[in-house]
Amino acid sequence: MKQFFLDGAPVPFEDGDTLMAAATRAGHQVPHLCWHPQLAPSGACRLCTVQVDGRMTAACTTRASEGLEVHNHTPELTALRRQLTQMLFVEGNHYCPGCEKSGNCELQSTAYALGMADMRHDLLMPQRPVDASHPDLWLDHNRCILCKLCLRASRELDGKDVFAIGGYGAHTQLLVNAPDGRLGASALQADDHAAHICPVGALLPKRRGFGIPIGQRNCDTTPPPPLPQDADHGPT
Repeated sequence: MKQFFLDGAPVPFEDGDTLMAAATRAGHQVPHLCWHPQLAPSGACRLCTVQVDGRMTAACTTRASEGLEVHNHTPELTALRRQLTQMLFVEGNHYCPGCEKSGNCELQSTAYALGMADMRHDLLMPQRPVDASHPDLWLDHNRCILCKLCLRASRELDGKDVFAIGGYGAHTQLLVNAPDGRLGASALQADDHAAHICPVGALLPKRRGFGIPIGQRNCDTTPPPPLPQDADHGPT
C-alpha cells in the first residue's frame, strides 16, 4: 500500500484519501472542528493546517500522495491553531461552565489540548438569538462556530438542505431554510444526522440536558493529549 510520512511515521493511504482521512484511520490525531468522515471535506475551520514539504495546507482537503513529508505536531502549528481557537471563543459567546455540551465539546477539548489559558483579545460577547421553536431541538446562535457540519450533513446525508450560511464578516451566520427562518418550520427532524453532528453547544436536543454529569463525559474521562507548545512562550 502507498504511504506518506506524518511527523516521520509512515501512514498508509488509498487512492483518493485526504491526509486527514488516512491519518485518522491510522490512529493519528490531527486537530479539527469541521471535518467528519462521512462528509466531503470543507476546510472551514483551518485547525487541521499541517506543513507539507514546507508549505501550510489543510489536511482535510489535501490529497495524500506517495512519499509526502507532513508535519502535524510542531510549536509553530500549535501557535497557529491556538490563535484560531482563541478567535472562535472571542467571536462567539462560549461560557463553558454553564453549557450542556461541556465535557463533550470539541472546541473546549481543542482549547485544552492547545494549552489555551486566555484569549489575548477582548471578548465580543455577541447577543444572538436562541431559536427554541422546534419541538425537539434548539439552536443557540451564540455558540455556533460556522463549521458547516450541520449544513453539510443535512445536504449530503439527510438530503434536506435545512441550513445555509449567509452574511459577511462579523455578521456571517447560520440560516435556517424555513418561511420564517426558524427551526420549527423547517424540515429538520430529531433523528436527522444534522441534528446530532454539532461539535459545540449550538444545536442540541431538548429535554435531555445533563443526562451524563459534567466530569464523567468523553473529554473529562479521556482528555486530549497536549500538543507541542511555543518554544518561547509556552501555553498562552
